[in-house]
Amino acid sequence: MLDQFFDLPFSRRIFVYGFITILLVALYYFFLHLPAQATIGEKQTQLQTLGAEKVNLLAKLQKREVLKAEIDKIEAQFQEVTKQLPESKEIPELLRQVSNLGRDSGLEITLFRQQGENLKDLYAEVPVEMAVRGGYHQLALFFEKVRHLDRIVNISDINMKNPQMVDGQLQVEASFSATTYRFLTEEEQARIAQQKEEEKKKQKR
Repeated sequence: MLDQFFDLPFSRRIFVYGFITILLVALYYFFLHLPAQATIGEKQTQLQTLGAEKVNLLAKLQKREVLKAEIDKIEAQFQEVTKQLPESKEIPELLRQVSNLGRDSGLEITLFRQQGENLKDLYAEVPVEMAVRGGYHQLALFFEKVRHLDRIVNISDINMKNPQMVDGQLQVEASFSATTYRFLTEEEQARIAQQKEEEKKKQKR
């Protein structure tokens, strides 16, 4: 066949060369180029989709990290406040500590009486009625020690009377309220919320 091909006139051979070239180009285009282009287009679409998902995930991750930082900050603040507001079981020990501070400051404790709690939405006020006898310096020292307690203790309603000279020192009788605070339990919070809801219903009737 090759001999027959080379025996053909030059113009016919050029035509055959051209036909074979076009055929090869067509075969390459339809069986290699087009499928490859389709695959490349598909991969590019996948890359764009994955790129968008990556950007979205990175944005979510950044938000999550910011949110986690905020949560950690709030948790630290919560723990700090929790240290200052004791639980119910810690109240007696705190009150004993306050009483001991008075004695350590040189005061004579004449009255130390816990009053009924005043319940709020999230916490309860725990007031203690106190009366002491001593000098101004001892009284000021006691107030200063109470102020530096880890727990919150608020001194209010201070009243002083009967100043007397005792062993060359002026002493007074002082009465005041020492109020500490505690977190309410979940059961107490639920009960208070229910009571408020019932009061609202009564007011609407």
